[in-house]
Amino acid sequence: MIVVGLTGGIGSGKTTVAKQFAALGVPVYIADKEAKKLMKRSKIVKRKLIQLFGNEAYVDAELNKPFIANIIFNDKTYLEKMNAIIHPRVKKHFQKWVLKQESAYVIKEVAILFENDGYKSCDYVITVTTPINLRMERLLKRDNTTKSKIKAIMKNQWTDEEKTKLSDFVIENIKLENTKNQVLKIHKQLLKEHNK
Repeated sequence: MIVVGLTGGIGSGKTTVAKQFAALGVPVYIADKEAKKLMKRSKIVKRKLIQLFGNEAYVDAELNKPFIANIIFNDKTYLEKMNAIIHPRVKKHFQKWVLKQESAYVIKEVAILFENDGYKSCDYVITVTTPINLRMERLLKRDNTTKSKIKAIMKNQWTDEEKTKLSDFVIENIKLENTKNQVLKIHKQLLKEHNK
């Protein structure tokens, strides 16, 4: 089974690209979504997050995102500690998920694929790039956020230049039609690789 990592900076359009692969019948694993489920369901994860951030980490059994976001983006060590709690569990979940798939390849969408060394366990990596001004525009429209919050997140992610150096494929996501064509081209290449 070929494992293809899909990544890109915040607001680059990773999810849009992931949906396009899914529309082609490719199984897609969204790591962020699974991490959120774990933070809600897993008693061990909850306990460890409360140990790390204090009792305010959860409010009415829900993760207190604004509280945690404020801490991790002001102190990178908390982000690293939180990732150390969640990422090994997501990795294990993904490995079980892969075993159930019956396709030529799977897509694993991860925001910080390079930052947490996750790219090393992928056969191929696709990075989605978009100019920063367009990413800002999208995020301000999509999320209830500010430019300074977006910049804080971007600061904790590798730059497009750093990511593309280690990527097998790069999708420039500016015009949707063009993005779809790039996805289709990569899809055909990956099917060819699988059939070798």
